[in-house]
Amino acid sequence: MPELPEVETIARTLTPLITNQVVSGVSLLNERTLEGPLPLDLLTGRRILGARRRGKLLLIDLEEQDGAEVRGLAIHLRMTGRLFVFPAGTPPGPHTRAILDFMEGGRLFFDDARKFGRLRVLSPESDKNWAFWNALGPEPLLISGKGFARLFTGRKAAIKSLLLDQSVIAGIGNIYADESLFRAGIAPFAPADQLSEKRLLRLHKCLKEVLLASIEACGSSIRDYRTARGDAGAFQNSFQVYGRGGQPCLACGTTLQSRRVAGRTTVWCPRCQGR
Repeated sequence: MPELPEVETIARTLTPLITNQVVSGVSLLNERTLEGPLPLDLLTGRRILGARRRGKLLLIDLEEQDGAEVRGLAIHLRMTGRLFVFPAGTPPGPHTRAILDFMEGGRLFFDDARKFGRLRVLSPESDKNWAFWNALGPEPLLISGKGFARLFTGRKAAIKSLLLDQSVIAGIGNIYADESLFRAGIAPFAPADQLSEKRLLRLHKCLKEVLLASIEACGSSIRDYRTARGDAGAFQNSFQVYGRGGQPCLACGTTLQSRRVAGRTTVWCPRCQGR
């Protein structure tokens, strides 16, 4: 599933392709793709301001319009969702689930092979009842180190399970939890309340470094992820532990261990992350 760096990269590469485009029509090719109370055709006639990210969600913002209740479109890519802009008249592919047509030509396709992705039309009123949105935790690239450390005060759960909890902190998934914990020298199953503020501050620093490095590399392409330009990411070439269980640690040579934490396969170095 695309995590913070991948969704951030998609937003950055999509923005120049859709900014100032006016939606001339919409096509919903899979009814399950749209969630929430508002129909997709409410986007018709609206001008796009650009794309941005919140957690793992991609948001398309619309220009304000008198009397219009809709402010944008949220896209949850889940496992296989992709966004591409094609020339006008391009026919949908076998995995195309929704299309936005533009007045000046061009079509934005939402493709999703496994049909887990979701679109949601946003409005101030409907957002009040969107539990997922309202529960999202702070952004790891925006929160201060002290604020980050406070998120884990008094929490007995494993530090990795809390990093994956989108209500604690938004945007982090399996890849960047494993990679940041390795760089911080913290075992993924360590109880959060047993970590000192100093170690949590280091974790925040390492997490930010990993996320920013991945954004610089256009994210990690494991299977399906591509930017809005169709390019693959390159950060997978820098993985220290993720997906490397049973291989030697690149820092000390110790065999990397693997176990499930919070229901996810987790890889760590028993020497570098001994506690």
